[in-house]
Amino acid sequence: MHIRGDHAELVVGGRLDVRSAADARTALHTAVDAGGGDLVLDLTELDSWDATGLGVIMGVHRRAGRVGRRLVLRGVPPQMQRLLVATRLHRILAIEGGLEAESLPRV
Repeated sequence: MHIRGDHAELVVGGRLDVRSAADARTALHTAVDAGGGDLVLDLTELDSWDATGLGVIMGVHRRAGRVGRRLVLRGVPPQMQRLLVATRLHRILAIEGGLEAESLPRV
């Protein structure tokens, strides 16, 4: 897993899972605490995430809200979009451009 960027925009790549969660949490919390306004997480380079990684994202979302910031996800890969829809987290998290139509449940 790698994270690069600043307190306004970060690119997260590789695997966000139980092995990388602690490092990711530290880096993302530091970014939240160091800036203001929206914090954009660009996930285009993210290969996968597990429940622990999703928990890290939700923790960053809550921390950002507590300090008056908003976490915005950009470039969420389709596989991860489906997980957000299945867990209904797409209703809570800000996702730039929304989700691709085919990943949303059909009515």
